[in-house]
Amino acid sequence: VHFPDTERAEWLNKTVKQMWPFICQFIEKLFRETIEPAVRGANNHLSTFSFTKIDIGHQPLRINGVKVYTENVDKRQIILDLQISFVGNCEIDLEIKRYFCRAGVKSIQIHGTMRVILEPLIGDMPLIGALSLFFLRKPLLEINWTGLTNLLDVPGLNGLSDTIILDIISNYLVLPNRITVPLVSEVQIAQLRFPMPKGVLRIHFIEAQDLEGKDTYLKGIVKGKSDPYGIIRVGNQIFQSKVIKENLNPKWNEVYEALVYEHPGQELEIELFDEDPDKDDFLGSLMIDLIEVEKERLLDEWFTLDEVSRGKLHLKLEWLTLMPTAENLDKVLTSIRADRDHANDGLSSALLILYLDSARNLPSGKKMNSNPNPLVLLSVGHKAQESKIRYKTNEPVWEENFTFFVHNPKRQDLEVEVRDEQHQCSLGNFKLPLSQLLESEDLTMHQRFHLSNSGPNSTINMKIALRVLSLEKQARSPDHQHSAQVKRPSLSKDARKSSFKPQVPVSPPSDSNKPVPASPVTDSDKKTDTAEKSQPPNASPQWPTDLSRSSSSLHASNFSYSPSHLSVKEPTPSIASDISLPIATQELRQRLRQLENGTTLGQSPLGQIQLTIRHSSQRNKLIVVVHSCRNLIAFSEEGSDPYVRMYLLPDKRRSGRRKTHVSKKTLNPVFDQIFDFSVSLPEVQRRTLDVAVKNSGGFLSKDKGLLGKV
Repeated sequence: VHFPDTERAEWLNKTVKQMWPFICQFIEKLFRETIEPAVRGANNHLSTFSFTKIDIGHQPLRINGVKVYTENVDKRQIILDLQISFVGNCEIDLEIKRYFCRAGVKSIQIHGTMRVILEPLIGDMPLIGALSLFFLRKPLLEINWTGLTNLLDVPGLNGLSDTIILDIISNYLVLPNRITVPLVSEVQIAQLRFPMPKGVLRIHFIEAQDLEGKDTYLKGIVKGKSDPYGIIRVGNQIFQSKVIKENLNPKWNEVYEALVYEHPGQELEIELFDEDPDKDDFLGSLMIDLIEVEKERLLDEWFTLDEVSRGKLHLKLEWLTLMPTAENLDKVLTSIRADRDHANDGLSSALLILYLDSARNLPSGKKMNSNPNPLVLLSVGHKAQESKIRYKTNEPVWEENFTFFVHNPKRQDLEVEVRDEQHQCSLGNFKLPLSQLLESEDLTMHQRFHLSNSGPNSTINMKIALRVLSLEKQARSPDHQHSAQVKRPSLSKDARKSSFKPQVPVSPPSDSNKPVPASPVTDSDKKTDTAEKSQPPNASPQWPTDLSRSSSSLHASNFSYSPSHLSVKEPTPSIASDISLPIATQELRQRLRQLENGTTLGQSPLGQIQLTIRHSSQRNKLIVVVHSCRNLIAFSEEGSDPYVRMYLLPDKRRSGRRKTHVSKKTLNPVFDQIFDFSVSLPEVQRRTLDVAVKNSGGFLSKDKGLLGKV
């Protein structure tokens, strides 16, 4: 029995509907009290900016599904993923009086997966100390503007466009940006506001082989090469490799380091493109679940690319753990060759995590007794980051997080400078050699640092932690071989051809309680690609393991072939009555007899069909890929002319019937055809997919008949 891990939550939608007017009041306050002053202060052209009308509309936000994580989570937290969609008929009008400019928003759509983390759980009411909200990856955002052109003519905004604005908004919703709502005042919000990454993923983007040639010459007569490059995504971190000209087997040999805040659920996404003057062509993609990489620590292998006919990609992935002690720092430094000459480049040996809290008693900048607009510039080596600007204050509170990759903490410094954005002058600075952190307890300092070149008692409050990146290899038995779980949108063609599992042996009914012998793996089975190998190490030999999380290797059968089974399920002998040809009847009877005696170990008596079945909740469709059949019954001396017919029961109307093409004179037909049925996820769980393999026979011929069902 398969329970989907995403559940519907209609009760939640009813609750949200009831709360919607109050949620709207909160959003209105947010616009008026937070967004409006921030926009006014951001640029002096916008000092007359105001919202004239804010109406979020009466259509509440919908939650289409909820998933609660129960594995791989801390005992003191609850992680929920909410699939939300908001299609709002809002009216938000704004004006900038100084430029007589009016604009607004007519409707907003947001679709995406929002993660809600309830943590820490505490032994006191209200049990939940705080909750954090964010999107795991950029949500789909659509805003229908009115008067956008007037708005973009205002000085200071003329560099923007609607797509840039959407990008800025959606990046604000994605990790590491998160909204934290404290529910208990005493909670150490500091630890919530100081999120430690779960780990660092080091991606060695090495090479690819046998990519598709996309560039053509002489109007397509001459096949050319491609100019491949890769785009690598983890969360909202995006890396792009260099382009290698005219090469179908490019070698990039590049290394990227990405922070992983959240797995379960985060993936490494890679897409390859062919650079073209007009539009870059797609050369394949790959998604790797980071849980697998974390288990393995180190993966170095070739992955077959998805969504294209050919091509492989060689990656080496390292999962680096954040260690709060410096004991194996020297080992790490040697392994990344942190030589003396270039102290700022190269691979990272440590991660610097910094929480910028606030500053006090800042000097007043150039003009006496006017308050500055302070921002903080932080840098380690060549990498610099800056905080947001706080307006008109000498006691700014930032509450922002920053992370830096550090090549060699023994020789690098953190430089901090507070600047006044208004007069472009420095309000104070200080330098912290990272070697000081190596001496502190837990490699962490949390204190007020005195600023030099500043006021007499100007301080800045920060929490700084250093974490050594270590590749801990887990102890494994030497014979244990494992490969990353590749999420496949659909099976690649080579995988389809080779991914019939070695047959599952069936125990004869007499001793059905004995353990099933493991099936012999033939040589041909070893040569299959990654999809084949991606079985979890504890997979029982009883049933083909989950290939790309779909039931691609459905045996057209039910676990064991005991005679009692046959009578309950599909009364197989009835198939015999369907068949008019003596040769087929004979073969069928023989197979059924073998079946009852339990002699054909490891043979599905009527053959097998290979399907991939998945449900796309975005398109509300059940998608069935009919790959192929094998070992079908011969209808005549020349074999059979099989085709596959499907219904999604209880619907047996003509319109609900799906048929593949007919494969002539073969017992091992390959169809590779995709069909879909329009049906929602809750509905699909009450339906049955009826698949029949039939013999076509000619027009008016007697050879029509059923070859098998599942």
